Amino acid sequence: MQTILKIGTRGSPLALAQAHETQARLMAAHGLPAQAFEVVVISTSGDRIQDRPLSEAGGKGLFTKEIEEALLAGAIDLAVHSSKDMPTQLPDGLELSAFLPREDARDAFVGKAAKTIAGLPQGAKVGSSSLRRQALIRRMRPDLDVVMFRGNVQTRLRKLDEDVAAGTILAYAGLKRLGLEHVATDLMPLDIFPPAPGQGAIGIETRIGDRDVERMLVAIHDVPTGQALACERAFLAALDGSCRTPIAGYAAIEAGKLSFAGLIISPDGTQSHTVELQGAAEDASRIGDEAARTVRAKAGEKFFDGWL
Repeated sequence: MQTILKIGTRGSPLALAQAHETQARLMAAHGLPAQAFEVVVISTSGDRIQDRPLSEAGGKGLFTKEIEEALLAGAIDLAVHSSKDMPTQLPDGLELSAFLPREDARDAFVGKAAKTIAGLPQGAKVGSSSLRRQALIRRMRPDLDVVMFRGNVQTRLRKLDEDVAAGTILAYAGLKRLGLEHVATDLMPLDIFPPAPGQGAIGIETRIGDRDVERMLVAIHDVPTGQALACERAFLAALDGSCRTPIAGYAAIEAGKLSFAGLIISPDGTQSHTVELQGAAEDASRIGDEAARTVRAKAGEKFFDGWL
């Protein structure tokens, strides 16, 4: 039979696992065979640039640019992303139209010299390329030497084996999707080490107005995850773009009620401001935006100016 849907993705093992999970859910929901889908691997700038932090190279949009170009050109029908890699501003004509049920949003510590960050020896190297993770590590242990650690999950684990660092932080959801949860030596509590907005959620991007694809995705869209992500992305959108401040945010949905906790923190981990709000899940975007305005007012504009 002819291919029905072309699924665009990055080529890392984790990205491929997420694309195949999306395919499997669509197959189950619509009774379709594997041949009805084609997974199209697209190399992105974010994958190719490995010598400097993304914040210096052009931001996390480098993980989506080429995939979105293929989507707009009609070379693929949908794109599967790690939601935390998605910029808040999408190209004209594209939208995030579905989210799969969210995995565990916590970060995991993978330690070689010790099982926990607290147990690391004085001055030990910890690898991370995330501004948020770097700041949170420094807040916990100002004595540690935080070094840049780029690459996919397997590359970072190999660097640990090569003693480039004594430990690193990875998304627990990614480890679980790869069957590598056993490498985690500690799980970071959400209140002490809050995640990136969107962490643990697979987002599916489509062309606006592509009704056939939208109808297929309705069957696999997880409404609570979509509501949580609407809140977190609204929080990020209201703060992002005007600063390079590390930002964390996590929304939980229970019985139609949304609880959100957000954090902004200085890159050195010495200053931080938090916000917590609750409300109806259907007001997710408004709650995220209000949380951003609240934390911005707490911090003052000078807080953001310092990290430009």
